[in-house]
Amino acid sequence: MFGWWFSRNFVSPSAPTLVPMVLSALFASYLWLLLDVALGMRVLRWLSSGDTLQTPVAFGLWGEISDRVRRLARSRERAVQQRDDRFQDFLAAMQASPNGVVLLDADLRIEWCNQSAQSHFGLDGTRDLLQHFGNLVRDPGFAAYLATGDFKGDVLMPGRASTSAKPVRLSVHMHPYGESRTLLLSRDVTAVEQAEAMRRDFVANVSHEIRTPLTVLSGFVETLQSLNLNEEERARYLQLMALQAERMQSLVSDLLTLSRLEGSPLPSAQEWVSMEPIFEQCRHEASELSRVLWGQPQGLEFHIAPDITVAGSVVELHSALLNLIGNAVRYTPEGKNIYVRWQAQADGGAEFTVRDEGVGIAAEQIPRLTERFYRVDRSRSRETGGTGLGLAIVKHVTQRHGAELSISSLPGQGSTFTIRFPASRVCLPKPSGLANLTDAA
Repeated sequence: MFGWWFSRNFVSPSAPTLVPMVLSALFASYLWLLLDVALGMRVLRWLSSGDTLQTPVAFGLWGEISDRVRRLARSRERAVQQRDDRFQDFLAAMQASPNGVVLLDADLRIEWCNQSAQSHFGLDGTRDLLQHFGNLVRDPGFAAYLATGDFKGDVLMPGRASTSAKPVRLSVHMHPYGESRTLLLSRDVTAVEQAEAMRRDFVANVSHEIRTPLTVLSGFVETLQSLNLNEEERARYLQLMALQAERMQSLVSDLLTLSRLEGSPLPSAQEWVSMEPIFEQCRHEASELSRVLWGQPQGLEFHIAPDITVAGSVVELHSALLNLIGNAVRYTPEGKNIYVRWQAQADGGAEFTVRDEGVGIAAEQIPRLTERFYRVDRSRSRETGGTGLGLAIVKHVTQRHGAELSISSLPGQGSTFTIRFPASRVCLPKPSGLANLTDAA
C-alpha cells in the first residue's frame, strides 16, 4: 500500500510496477528492525533487572529467548538455593556435633567454630573471628604441638572449664585441607580417661586383693604341712587362714553385687520397704564391726524418724546404708562418734545422713570416691578389711532408686555422706490429726 502511494505521488507513472513492491519490502523491513531493536532493548533491561518471575516479551523470537533465559535462570536459582540449603544443613550438623570443630585459614586465624569448640576452648563465635587460634589457646602442650607442624596424631590438653576437683581432658587433632587451611577437631575424653583409670585400678586392685590372701593362705598351708605344731599354734594359724578366706569371700561377694546391680532391672516403685528394721540391723552389724576393729563399740548415735517407707529393694537399700555406716566405722578413730540420721524433708522426700568424726577427705579426692577400688588411704583400707567397692555399690543403689548421693568432708574434721530420696519414692507418715479423722471415717 505504501509502495503504491509513494510511486503514484513521487515516482513517474511510467515506472515499472516492481518499484512499489521493493519500496514496501524496504519499509516493512525497517519497521521490523525498529520493532526488533525495541524488543531486544526490552529484553536487555529485563536481564539487567534480574527479575525472573515473568518474561518481558510473550511472542516471537525474543519471547522464546526470554522464556528460555527465564527457565535457565530459575533452574540455576534453584540449584544455588539447594546448594545453600545443603551448606546450611552441613553447618547445622557440625553445630550439633558433640565434638568441637574450628575452621582456620592459612594463618591459623579462626574462620568459623561450633558451640562445642566454644565450650571446649572458651571461645566467642563472634568476638574471636579472625583471631589467631594460638593466641587464644595457650596450653603449653598444644603450643608445642602447633609449633612442630606435625599433625599426624592428636594432643591431650585440659579444657577451659577444667579444675582440680573436676578435671576436663580434651583430645585435639588438626587436619590440613584445601589451600593451606586447617580443620581443628576437639573431643572431650574425660570419661574415656576416667574409664581407663578405673580399668587400671580394677586390674591392679583385684590382682592385689586376691593375691595377698592367697599368698598368706599358701604360706600357712605350707607351715601346717611341714611343721609339727601344737594345738594352740595350729588353732591360731587356722584362724588367720579363715580371716584371709573371709576377706576373699567379701571381695567376690561385692563384685557379684555390683554385677547384679548393673545387669538387673530397676527396683519396683510399688514395693514399699519399712526402713526401721533395716536401721536396726545396720546398728547391730556396725556395733559388731566396731568391736572387731577397735575392741569396743564406737559412739554410734542413731536418730531414726519412724514410719517412713521407701519404694524399692530391701536388699539393695540395706547394702547401701550398711556400706556407708561401715565406712564411717572403719575411718573413725577409737573414741570418736558416728551420727546416723533418717528424717523426712519438706518437699515430701527423705534424707539419710551418716556423719563421722574421722580423718576426713581432701576436696580433690571426693569426685573419685565412688570409683571401683579407689581408696584415699590404701594401707588403712586393707588393715580395716575394706574391699574398695562399697561406695561404688552405694552409687549404683542410689541411682537405681532415683536418689542423689552427696559427700562433704574436711581433712581432720570428719565426713558427711547423704542420700536424698525423692518424694516419688517416699511415703511419709500421716499427721496424727489426719490419721484420727481417717480412722473415724
